[in-house]
Amino acid sequence: MSLFTDKILLITGGTGSFGHAVLDRFLATDVGEIRILSRDEKKQDDMRHEYQKKLPEAARKIRFYIGDVRDYGSIAGAFRGADYVFHAAALKQVPSCEFYPMEAVRTNVVGSDNVISACVANGVKKAIFLSTDKAAYPINAMGMSKALMEKNVIARSRQMLPGDPVLCLTRYGNVMASRGSVIPLFCEQIAAGKPLTVTNPEMTRFMMTLADAVELVLYAFEHGRQGDLFVQKAPAATIETLAQAVLELKGSALGVSCIGTRHGEKLYETLVTAEEMLRAEDLPGFYRIAADNRDLNYDNYFSRGDSRLALHGSYTSHNTERLDLEGMKALLRRLKLFGGDC
Repeated sequence: MSLFTDKILLITGGTGSFGHAVLDRFLATDVGEIRILSRDEKKQDDMRHEYQKKLPEAARKIRFYIGDVRDYGSIAGAFRGADYVFHAAALKQVPSCEFYPMEAVRTNVVGSDNVISACVANGVKKAIFLSTDKAAYPINAMGMSKALMEKNVIARSRQMLPGDPVLCLTRYGNVMASRGSVIPLFCEQIAAGKPLTVTNPEMTRFMMTLADAVELVLYAFEHGRQGDLFVQKAPAATIETLAQAVLELKGSALGVSCIGTRHGEKLYETLVTAEEMLRAEDLPGFYRIAADNRDLNYDNYFSRGDSRLALHGSYTSHNTERLDLEGMKALLRRLKLFGGDC
């Protein structure tokens, strides 16, 4: 018997890439019901027909709810009776958040707080909140809004009483072939006969599949304690290596065109900061970062610091395992875009 046997799982932002991946992973199991909460009726209708055709017997387990996480009243009903919640609804595009930072705040910060309140009000057992490597040492509005979301989830986790929801976080690097990511863009450019647009060929990014991302969520559901942040260890590659791997797998000689760094982009991403590494638990395949539960009695900390900080570095896409061209191609072959099943 699994954790989700006959249980109700609610996914906010459920029509996105993560929602599809979770449905693919769960529909054939003994989960009782999966609720998809989002604000786009067209995407919900497309998803409904997709799974009625693909998995007709299991599709009856899916229920759809229209609502916007910015508006508590519009989402509250979807949480009634839910056992577990995975919060994936967010504004994720770095350039758009740079130009509309308050929209990022309303969705990523206020919206996630509304989700917490709905979980508390409806007796949800556990909620997992999706974050991003851009929240570690953030330099852009998207990362800053996600960093503030993380801080708020941890702050509210400290207020939970026995019987209240367990609130946990998962932090991801680049999820390959997710909606709006660069790999589908590369494939579209090849199909259109255009060179691949690369911002900075020396940029490095973590690489993980949607299937890996779902496994991280499941791990957090099964092992998470109040306020925990989970990170999955992942390899990285330069954007140049990624682009060349896509070109070779598609049999294209179109080459690349360097267009320069976009608004808010970093040379490399950080999944675990040096400060977090001080309290990170090194698990097989994962890091668990426990919440910093010091209170506001700062007098306890004025006279002594922590010399260990100088001994720890961050966990970044520059110092993790670096994929070469063949390694990148092997990982890409796992994706549906290249004939795989991820």
